[in-house]
Amino acid sequence: MSLLADTIAAISPLDQEALHAARTHQDQLSKPQGSLGRLESLSIQIAGITGVSRPRLDTPAIVVMAADHGIAHQGVSAFAPKITLEMVRHFLAGKAAINVLARHAGARIVVVDIGMASELPPHPDLLVRRVGPGTADVSTGPAMSREQAQTAVEIGITVADEVIASGVDMIATGEMGIGNTTASSAIVAAITGRPAAEVTGRGTGIDDAGLQRKVALIEQALALHRPASADGLDVLAKVGGFEIGGMAGVMLGAAARRVPVVVDGFISGAAAMIASTLAPAVQPYLIGAHRSVERGQQAVVAHLDLEPLLDLGMRLGEGTGAALCISLCQAACKILDEMGQYD
Repeated sequence: MSLLADTIAAISPLDQEALHAARTHQDQLSKPQGSLGRLESLSIQIAGITGVSRPRLDTPAIVVMAADHGIAHQGVSAFAPKITLEMVRHFLAGKAAINVLARHAGARIVVVDIGMASELPPHPDLLVRRVGPGTADVSTGPAMSREQAQTAVEIGITVADEVIASGVDMIATGEMGIGNTTASSAIVAAITGRPAAEVTGRGTGIDDAGLQRKVALIEQALALHRPASADGLDVLAKVGGFEIGGMAGVMLGAAARRVPVVVDGFISGAAAMIASTLAPAVQPYLIGAHRSVERGQQAVVAHLDLEPLLDLGMRLGEGTGAALCISLCQAACKILDEMGQYD
């Protein structure tokens, strides 16, 4: 058995006793039933995930996977491929948006080089788990081999295991990789069967000509490789990215350890689609963070039945939307645990 197979086998349904106890307790709190809306259902979901009827989430972490994409050299992004490396430097310096929001949420950031084109010098806050120096250009060949796809997912599982073993009780997913909205759109189109034009947006802000080129390249890749929609590793290998596989692995690893996962936006959503294709049982462990303005996310949330908590017009990635939702998850649990009941 492989680490991936063992992890998938370890994902159990939500704990029904904890769900029932949390729902009963929630209905007895000193408020009209349902008056706190989704905070109530969120607290019950987290109880079922953790197996604790009155859970506490005190030690969150945001795992940011970074990798490069060969397709980025085809002009599918408003930014040059070298920006992946520069942004990771920014993360490590504590100056990016995700750093600010993680500090606000009291969350630890775990930055993982899972496949950037260039290597950084050793840094105490950087985990180096490289599958390779970026993926291949999917318009001319598969992004990676099937073996590399499984390795990327298993790296994510291992990272999840390590951060949970360090005391983390909630994980949010984030990413960095110029060109990764192209890979994500290809994944969504491959799994849902929707046309590429329907699930492809402007990413970093490309113009009309850039968007047309991006859609055409995705259509070319899908026609060339014909990924099998029900085979998550095949889709990942043919049109995905190392960081997308890594995030999928984080989700699977967290679910196997009964730890809730906050899924950021479109790219994390594409990773969630890979994870749920590999293991449908992962879906109840996922918490949708925010409704991205990236066009393809509507298909993601519909496919996963994952209603996002926030709608703020965001499209940055990095895990920024997920960072904002950490405090909502904590607040939901505190309501369940700390409120008094009617006599």
